[in-house]
Amino acid sequence: MHKYILMLVFALTIISCGTDTDAGEFVVGSDYLAVSNKVILIDTVTVEMSTINFDSLVTSSQSRILIGNYEDPLFGKIKSNSYFQLAGSSYTLESTGSDTEAVNYVFDSISMILKYDNYYYGDTTKVQTFDIHRITQTVKPNTDDDSFYNNSTLSYGSESLGTIAYKPRPTEKDSINIKMDATFGSELFQKIKKREITGLTNLTEYLKGLVLVPNIDNSSSVIGFNATTSVVRMYYSKYQSDDETSYYIDFTIADVSKQFNSISSDKTGTVIQNLPISSSKLSSTLTNRQGYIQSGAGVACRIDFPNIKQLKYISEKGAIVDAQLILKPVNNSYSEQYPLEDSLRVYVADNLNRISATLLNSAGSSVYGTLNQKSDEFNENVGYTIPIGGFLQKEMWKTSDSKSSLILTLPGISKSVDRIVLGDQKHANNKIQLKVYYISY
Repeated sequence: MHKYILMLVFALTIISCGTDTDAGEFVVGSDYLAVSNKVILIDTVTVEMSTINFDSLVTSSQSRILIGNYEDPLFGKIKSNSYFQLAGSSYTLESTGSDTEAVNYVFDSISMILKYDNYYYGDTTKVQTFDIHRITQTVKPNTDDDSFYNNSTLSYGSESLGTIAYKPRPTEKDSINIKMDATFGSELFQKIKKREITGLTNLTEYLKGLVLVPNIDNSSSVIGFNATTSVVRMYYSKYQSDDETSYYIDFTIADVSKQFNSISSDKTGTVIQNLPISSSKLSSTLTNRQGYIQSGAGVACRIDFPNIKQLKYISEKGAIVDAQLILKPVNNSYSEQYPLEDSLRVYVADNLNRISATLLNSAGSSVYGTLNQKSDEFNENVGYTIPIGGFLQKEMWKTSDSKSSLILTLPGISKSVDRIVLGDQKHANNKIQLKVYYISY
């Protein structure tokens, strides 16, 4: 009946010491720690892996401008446009009290200054190009929750208000400066000078917002910029004056809820090109015995334990005292260009991929998959370990037929494009492992 359970039994002489012992996810009382009791290691429980795709991810209010695109050999093409609405730091020109002073001011130039936030993904040794366009649609979400998503878009004009071709240096430099169209800048300046723009309402009537659009021909990376410190800066000065002071007005992204990243993914030609609707899954048996995760695009890995309830028949009285799920990144799927994240986020979901909660341990804290990246000749030690004893204990003793799954994502799922490929239980080189420690008493 239980042929699939092959138990490796090791003898543990456990002497009761009169106190309770916390063995991983399950607190074992001292009454159970008798010499006659035994703990067995079960390492052949079936683990199923699949890839899913969320309908959408909230990308507004993330405080990151994510701009760029690249072609991934495993995940296909990914691209991120960034939309935002601006607010002026001031709507008046510099004044010392003279009513005629503003008349003498003239427009000089306008630029967008984007501050790096140290995030990058892809090949930053190659030139990236993007353009600034004017949004022609009111910056307002089409949803009831006031959020924008990775598949949200707004219409924008075809004319470029500024362009830059640069090699990203996110860890070496502070910012990049994009010179913007002088006609646009002069018109904005005149409207402020003539008091036609006196506040946010006037500004958004004239300028609904801006969008950064990468050039798909030569971009090879996605770069993060700080949405709260990046600005559009308009410079002006006094006309024919001995005063050489340069003045400016900054236009900032004051409302981060009106800034979002539209992240598109073209998986054509990849093994995950036929990802089903969000309530279904694509088995690893159809994807080279691998599971896929990609932030931004909403790709996640699902883990199922179809036979876990059978463990309760091992003995009349017993419990799972600990369990470790060890996931191995597939060799050659990661590199300096596509680095591994330090951790995995873990969620509990139903059969339709509807997330019910973050996986918690017995203390009520969130459970993460922790990366072990100690170097060895064949990368055999590289992997993520997730303690899931408490989760499996609950699943084993469920009285209903319902089963919960684990959904794995990467941190920053809504503001990055990091990705990872994991091996399933029958992968040739990087097998997922489940070690369950079961005590009978």
